[in-house]
Amino acid sequence: MKKSIQTSLYTGLTALLLTTAGCKKDFNNPNAATSDQVFSSAKGLAGTVVGLQRTYASNVAYGMSDATGLITNETILMNPGNVSEFQFSTGGTAVDGTNALLGNVWSSANKVIFDANNVINAAANLTDKGYASGLIGYASIYKALSLGALSSYWEKVPDTVGTATTTFSDRNVGFARAIAAIDKALAAINANAISAAFAADVPAGVDIVNTLNALKARYSLFAGNYAAALQAANAVDITKRSTMNFEAANPNPIFNFVTSTNNVYQPVDSTLGLPAAIAPDLADKRIPFYTVINATINPRFRLNGFWNTPTTAIPLYFPGEIMLIKAECYARQATPDLANGIIELNKVVTKKAANDVLGIGADLGPAAPVTVNDLLTQIYRNRCIELYLSGMKLEDMRRFGRPTAERKRNFFPYPFRERDSNPNTPADPAF
Repeated sequence: MKKSIQTSLYTGLTALLLTTAGCKKDFNNPNAATSDQVFSSAKGLAGTVVGLQRTYASNVAYGMSDATGLITNETILMNPGNVSEFQFSTGGTAVDGTNALLGNVWSSANKVIFDANNVINAAANLTDKGYASGLIGYASIYKALSLGALSSYWEKVPDTVGTATTTFSDRNVGFARAIAAIDKALAAINANAISAAFAADVPAGVDIVNTLNALKARYSLFAGNYAAALQAANAVDITKRSTMNFEAANPNPIFNFVTSTNNVYQPVDSTLGLPAAIAPDLADKRIPFYTVINATINPRFRLNGFWNTPTTAIPLYFPGEIMLIKAECYARQATPDLANGIIELNKVVTKKAANDVLGIGADLGPAAPVTVNDLLTQIYRNRCIELYLSGMKLEDMRRFGRPTAERKRNFFPYPFRERDSNPNTPADPAF
C-alpha cells in the first residue's frame, strides 16, 4: 500500500501552526509561557526568532520547493498517493483550495509574519539596543521571506494577520512591505550594531546584514524596481554565506521527507526542467552538484546539492543569484547596458565551484549574447540552473514571459480555510 508522506509532514512539522481558519489564527499554546512573559525579555524574544526560522524552513521553504518544482517541471512525482503533490503534477484546475501543502504555506507564512511583528515591536522596548537590532534584523529576514512567498504564489496578499476578515492588496504591495521591513531593520542595525550577545543566542549560519541586502535586491527585482535592486545587490558581500543550519534533532526537511524516502519527488533529469533550446550544457558542473545518479534503482536522477544529508544547510541567498540580479537589472533598465549585463552573466557561467562559498560552479566558457533579448534568455536559463529548486522559478517564468505551456499554473487558488472564514477572499485565478 502506498504511504502518503503528507500525513506525517503536515502533522509532524506543524506544531507551531495555526489551528483556526483564515487569517485569524490562535497562536497561543496553553502549556507555554504567556506572551507577556515571552515578549518582555530579550531571551524570550530570542527564542521566538529561533522558532521563526524553524517554522519558515520546515513549512514555507519546504512547501515552495515542493510546489514550484512540480508546477514548473523541475521535478517528477514519485507517489500519486501524496495528494497535494499529485495536484501539482497534474496542474490546472486539479490544484484547488483543498491543497494541504498550499494551505500549510499560507498559514505558516502568516504565522511567521505575525510572530515577527511581535518581536520587532517588543524589541524596540529593550534597553540593550545592540541586542534589539539583532532581534529586529533576524525577525525581519523571515518576515520578508514570508511576505515574498505569499506575493510569489498568490495574486493578492492579506493586508493584516490576526483578523478574520482582512482585506487584500495586489501582490506587489506584498513585495513593497517586505522591502519596507528590510529598510527598517537595516536602519536599526546602522544605528546600533548587532551585539555579540545576540549572535550567541541564535543558531549559527545567518549573516543578517548581507541577507537583508540580498532579499532587498531579490524583492526589488521582482517588483520591477531595477535601480533599487542593483543598489542592494551591490551592497551584498558575496564572499559571505548565509544559511539555515540543521542538526539531527531538527533535520533538513527536504532531506528528511524527500531525499531519504524517495517517496515524494525527484529531479526530472539533467535538463533540470528546462526546454531543449535552453537546457544545461552537459558539461555544466551544476548538474552533478544538484543531482546524483542512481545506476540501479529508478528514478535515475536523485536530489543532491543542499538536500543530501540531514544536516546540510540551505542557503538564504546565493552569490550567483546576486550576480544574475545585477545582470538582469542592467538588461532591464531604461537604457539597457548590454556590456555590463554580459559581464555579470559570465561571472556565473564561468564560475568554478572552488570560488563560490556555496560550492556552486558551472565552470563553462563565457556566453556571448548579442542582443538584450538574448541576454535575458541566458539570465533566465542560468537562474533556473544556479537556483535550482529554490522555489523562485515560477516567479521567474512569469517575469521573463516564458510560454505558459512550460508550467502547470500561473498563480495558486486561495486555501478554503481562508475563503470559508473571510468574505473578502479574492476570486481564484483562471490558471
